[in-house]
Order: sequence, then C-alpha cells, then structure tokens
Amino acid sequence: MGLFERYLTVWVGLGIVVGVGLGLLAPGAFHAIAALELAHVNLVVAVFIWVMIYPMMIQIDWGAVKDVGKRPSGLALTLVVNWLIKPFTMAALGVLFFQYLFAPWVDPASASEYIAGMILLGVAPCTAMVFVWSQLVKGDANYTLVQVSVNDLIMVFAFAPIAAFLLGVTKITVPWETLVLSTVLYVVLPLLAGMATRRALARRSPLAVAAFVARLKPWSVVGLIATVVLLFGFQAGTIVARPLVIAMIAVPLVLQSYGIFAVGWAGARLLKLPPEIAGPACLIGTSNFFELAVAVAISLFGLDSGAALATVVGVLVEVPVMLSLVWIVNRFARGS
Repeated sequence: MGLFERYLTVWVGLGIVVGVGLGLLAPGAFHAIAALELAHVNLVVAVFIWVMIYPMMIQIDWGAVKDVGKRPSGLALTLVVNWLIKPFTMAALGVLFFQYLFAPWVDPASASEYIAGMILLGVAPCTAMVFVWSQLVKGDANYTLVQVSVNDLIMVFAFAPIAAFLLGVTKITVPWETLVLSTVLYVVLPLLAGMATRRALARRSPLAVAAFVARLKPWSVVGLIATVVLLFGFQAGTIVARPLVIAMIAVPLVLQSYGIFAVGWAGARLLKLPPEIAGPACLIGTSNFFELAVAVAISLFGLDSGAALATVVGVLVEVPVMLSLVWIVNRFARGS
C-alpha cells in the first residue's frame, strides 16, 4: 500500500484545515477563483478534477466488460444498489430531514439546496476512489475493474436523467443543458480520454499502461488535495459561522452511508459472494463520486450555494466513514 492510501485520512484532513484557513485569511483570492467561470463551469475546479480522475480513467479496461457474464452476482449487486436503491434513499433522507425533522432550524430555500446537493451525491456512484477501497479490503482487482467499467458506462446515460427526475420530484428547477454539459465534461470526456490513452499505450507494450498510470498517480493525489483545499476555502466562512448546518447535513449522509453498506452486505451474504468480491461490491455502492457531485452542484447552483456546501460536507464525511467500513469488511466479512 502506498503512502497516499496508508495516510489518506491525514492528507484529506490537512487539506480541509488548510482550505478553511486560507479561505478565512484570503477570501478575496477565492472570490477571484470563483469568478473564473465559463458556461457555469468553474475552470479551476474543472482542471483539478480532471487531474484527479484522468489517471483513474486510464485504468479502466473496457475489454474486461466482455467477462461480466462469468461471475454476474457481484456486479448485479453493485448495479442494483447504485442505480435502483441509493439515489432514491438519498433523496428520501434529504426530504425527511430538511423538510420535516430539521425544518424548524432551516429556511425552505436553503433546505431545497441541501437536498439537491445530497441528491447529486446519491446519483454519483464512486469511480476514482473505488480502486483505493478495493485495495484496502484485498479485493479482486480485475473484478473491481469490471464493476467500475460497467458502472461508468451506465453513468454516462443514467446520471443526468435520474438527477433531473429526483430534483424535479423535490420541486427543484434544474436547467437540463447545464446538467448535460456537466455530465459530458466530468464523465464522458474523461472516459473517452482515458480510453484513447489506454489504447495508445497498449499498442506500445503490455506494461506501458501501468507505468504511465504510476507516473501520473502523484498528480492525481495533488488534484485530490488541491480540490479539497479549494472547496473548503470557498465554504470557509459558512463552515466557521454555521457549524450546526454542517452537522445537520452530515447526519443524513452518515445514515445513508451505513444504511447502504448494510443493504449491500446483506445482499452479498444472500448471494454467498466470496470476500474478495463482496467487500468491493459493498464499498462501491456506499461511496460517492464526490468530484462529479461537487462540480455539478457548483455548475447548477453556484459556489456559495447550499447544494455545493452539501457536496463538500460529503467529502468531509466520506473518508472517515469509508475507512470505518473498510475496517468492518476486514474484521468481520473475513472472519478475522
């Protein structure tokens, strides 16, 4: 395990602290970065997210998709949880907490934006970090690759329609063109770039892909930490001034994470999946493609919106929650 994976919580935690600190000390700089937009897309955020996810996209082997029929149960579990359960439970929890349980303390406009951010997290199943979680639970790397490949293929077609449907159900107006643009920018184009790069490298030698990804990996880490710093810098004032809001957003996100993991784990036991497939299947369904959710929230609602804040809280919650779930898989699923 590399230095990054071993101390993931530390790096993200430092990024959060640095981001909030810089956001409080130099708010003007972050306002200037926030103004760098084109077609409702923040250019700096877009660059950092591309730096982060592009190396991961190169690892996706689309040739492996042809092997999905050999062991379909684990893949079926992941897809059912990701696309038929998770988006709808996330939306339901958002409505439950912010339109009912937390309604006395949150104004309706802010509540709608928090729900929107939660929905975007729920409709964006994890891609980039999947390989880290799979490695931490000693998952089957090739099978994880198949799961990610098929999942991303579905995301190309399903993300925008499901997000628009759920946002519409919660009475949040979303411009379709912005949602589609975000999907193309943060899902379709990185996937196509990854496919083209992988094909070109594979023609050179069988080891060229792994070598190239290894060289890019430090930049992926830089992209992740820089994105975290930037996002928490944008929201620094709100985080310090309204810690109760952060806690309120975190509550349903944490419940969603552990609840979805429990559903996935129960399904894995029912299907009698081996640990090396069951572990990644449960974790893929639990974690979020928060890079996509954050970028889309910013594009649709703005950097200072409640939706963007909710997705940033998703980043804050995800790493410690996912590491606790990794511990559960390693401790209990393997009987150790």
